[in-house]
Amino acid sequence: QVQLVESGGGLVQPGGSLGLSCAASGIIVSQYVMGWYRQAPGKQREWVASITVGSSGSTNYADSVKGRFTISRDNAKNTVNLQMSGLEPEDTAVYYCHAVLFTRNLWGKGTLVTVSS
Repeated sequence: QVQLVESGGGLVQPGGSLGLSCAASGIIVSQYVMGWYRQAPGKQREWVASITVGSSGSTNYADSVKGRFTISRDNAKNTVNLQMSGLEPEDTAVYYCHAVLFTRNLWGKGTLVTVSS
């Protein structure tokens, strides 16, 4: 069964850090462009970060998270991670894992991140 399962969401104070993980089954993450998106309440889903195919992969980030978030891939565990630091209330959202290969798009069900004091 092909699926992406996110974990690691929760409540964190402003300025804090949190790590998200996306466990993939049925696909090999190094063969897909893997990414993270987020959707804040009342807003459209937006792209956050992505990592390209290959043994290492190059990374790209939305301007709003550049310098604060780091996407990485663990090929041995077949996971994609998002390490977030310097979190702000504006980062509050449901975070979704995404995989794309040509016309094949896969989404996880999301994990909620709440940044609040």
